[in-house]
Amino acid sequence: MKDQAAPGDVPAASAPQRLSTRETAERLGVKPETVYAYVSRGQLSSTRAPDGRGSTFDAAEVDALARRTGRREPSPATGDLVFRTGITLIEGDRYYFRGVDATELAGQYPYEEVAEWLWTGVLRPGIRFMAPAEALSAAHRAVESLPAHSGSTDRLRVAAIAAATADPLRFDLSREAVLAGARSLIPTLVEALPLAAGGRSEGSEGVASQGAADGTGAQLARRLWPKLTTRPADEPSIAALDTALTLLIDHDLAASTLAARVAASAHAHPYAVVSAGLGVLEGPLHGAASGLAHRMLTEVLERGSAVPVVADHLRSGRRVPGLGHRLYISEDPRAQALFALLADVPQAARALAAARDVVTTTARHAPLHANVDLALAVLSVSSGMAADAGETVFAVSRTAGWIAHALEEYGERPLRMRPSGQYTGPRPPQPLPTATDVPPRSSYGPHSAQR
Repeated sequence: MKDQAAPGDVPAASAPQRLSTRETAERLGVKPETVYAYVSRGQLSSTRAPDGRGSTFDAAEVDALARRTGRREPSPATGDLVFRTGITLIEGDRYYFRGVDATELAGQYPYEEVAEWLWTGVLRPGIRFMAPAEALSAAHRAVESLPAHSGSTDRLRVAAIAAATADPLRFDLSREAVLAGARSLIPTLVEALPLAAGGRSEGSEGVASQGAADGTGAQLARRLWPKLTTRPADEPSIAALDTALTLLIDHDLAASTLAARVAASAHAHPYAVVSAGLGVLEGPLHGAASGLAHRMLTEVLERGSAVPVVADHLRSGRRVPGLGHRLYISEDPRAQALFALLADVPQAARALAAARDVVTTTARHAPLHANVDLALAVLSVSSGMAADAGETVFAVSRTAGWIAHALEEYGERPLRMRPSGQYTGPRPPQPLPTATDVPPRSSYGPHSAQR
């Protein structure tokens, strides 16, 4: 159970961000002199800087002007794609949702409240997302038609598409319509998933009766639990699952989020935006990475030590799953928060010890710290979940983040993400191909997981 917040603990909207003249010019893609020309024409307001030197400008007003003038995104010196976002900041081995420490939010508020706050800036205690009957019926039928061996992300993608067909107003991209669709899509994805192992657990019956009794539906984590495992749900385990959902809502422009923003840039409807994110999430270097950590942790428990398991990975040239993150020097803060909660779950003790053994053993070879994949693996292994359970948690959770990014992108200049390709093929003119031509085999270089 999450601690109840005092009235003064509600995340407040931060003060409007102020930009210097130089920062304003960079956002607009113009020279500083042009900024003052905008001021003189009444297109931009300025305030004298506190030190009396220069002026400051309201960031929201600058962004609105940038959209009206249709400026092109300035190219960063690094050559990497950079997009302004007010959702997540990763800095100093911590990460923040709209300026608030994300791990503190996850420890204080449940998933649905944090998602709603991230979208709207308003905290709504006790909010529950509900699946419309028509959308849920369509999603159920579509998911049930899939082969038995289908993975959880297969089912989620199909459920999202089916829910879209049940929403004739899905092309309405107004903020109110997008938010209404998001509040219904997330629970539809959860409810469309089959019960774990095809049976009904004691915990799932309790969840169903609770939702029917109060007419509002149970907390999303409680509804998701019986889809992941047949074991009864205890409060510490539900708290851990809910926290995992909250921690994973967003993580800056990860690969799936970038895909979602590209779709939103083309003014695809929210269901298509989520489908784009799900398509990328399934990669083994992204959302599916927790499944690799699950299998490794299971093997460590079976063999009684991390040493032979880590040695096998190193001998075969494979990365040790669940370790290291390109954005953090020390331990992933999401892993820290989840490990702390799992320490209160008695049945997680062995898996938690095995995870620590993996970290300690690998440290002899490379100073890598645990990431959120390893923490998700502890949760899934100790709760009797399938290997892809972490991927399911990740997908359901990140749907809220994709919607937040879509809301931002709908306010930007459409189709702005159009990089130019650097052609490296043979120069024309080339002769027409013949049946004997054999294309060269593609080669794949090393990659690292990016969450």
